[in-house]
Amino acid sequence: MHVPDGFLDAPTSVATGVVAAAGVGLALRKARAELDDRTAPMAGLVAAFVFAGQMINFPVGAGTSGHLLGGALAAVLVGPWTGALCISVVLLVQGLFMADGGLTALGTNITLMGLVGVFVGYGVFRLALAVLPSKLGSVPVAAGLGALISVPAAATVFSVLFAIGGTADIAAGKVFAAMIGWHTVIGVGEALITGLVVSAVVASRPDLVHGARGLAGRRPLLDQEVAA
Repeated sequence: MHVPDGFLDAPTSVATGVVAAAGVGLALRKARAELDDRTAPMAGLVAAFVFAGQMINFPVGAGTSGHLLGGALAAVLVGPWTGALCISVVLLVQGLFMADGGLTALGTNITLMGLVGVFVGYGVFRLALAVLPSKLGSVPVAAGLGALISVPAAATVFSVLFAIGGTADIAAGKVFAAMIGWHTVIGVGEALITGLVVSAVVASRPDLVHGARGLAGRRPLLDQEVAA
C-alpha cells in the first residue's frame, strides 16, 4: 500500500498532502477528547505494534505479499482521531528512516492509510457493533469487519488518485482490478490480525479499549470480581 515517490504527479501529490495536513491537524485537536491518563500510554503501544506489524509480510499469492495496515485496529483500540495520529507517525518514521513510501508521497500515504483506512474501518466497526449483540465478544468481530473493509477501501481511493494523476503507463482499469483483487485478499489477513489482537486486549483490559466503552461494565466476570 505504501506509494513511492513519482507514482502520482505533482498536483495530485500536493492535493493529498493538503488533505493529510488538514486531517492530522484536526486529529491533533480531536484526540484530546479520546485520551486520558489511563489510555494515553495505549497510543504509544498501538503505534509501536502497527510499526512492527507493518514489517511482517505475509504471502497472498503470485509472489506478492501483504502486511498489516493497522487503521481499524488503531481506531478501535484508542479512538479514530488518536488512531489517525498513530498511523501518521508510523508512516512518517518509515518514510524518513526506512525508505518505506516516498517523502513526496507521504501525504498520499497518510491520506490512504491514516485517514481512509482509519475512518472507514472505524465507521464499519460502529455499524457492525450496532447490529451485533451488545456484549464484549462482539467487539473483536466488529473490529475484524472494519479491518476487512478498510483495506480495499483504501485501495479504491488509491485507484481513483491513480486515474487522476498516475504517472505510470498502465490503464486505470487494470490498476483498479489489481488493487481491489489483491487488497481484498490482504483485507482477510488484516481482519484476522485485528480481530485476534483486539480480542486479546478486550479479554485482559476491556476498560482500555476505546471501542468497548459502554460494554465493559456488562461483562459477568467483572461483576463477579467486584462482588468478591
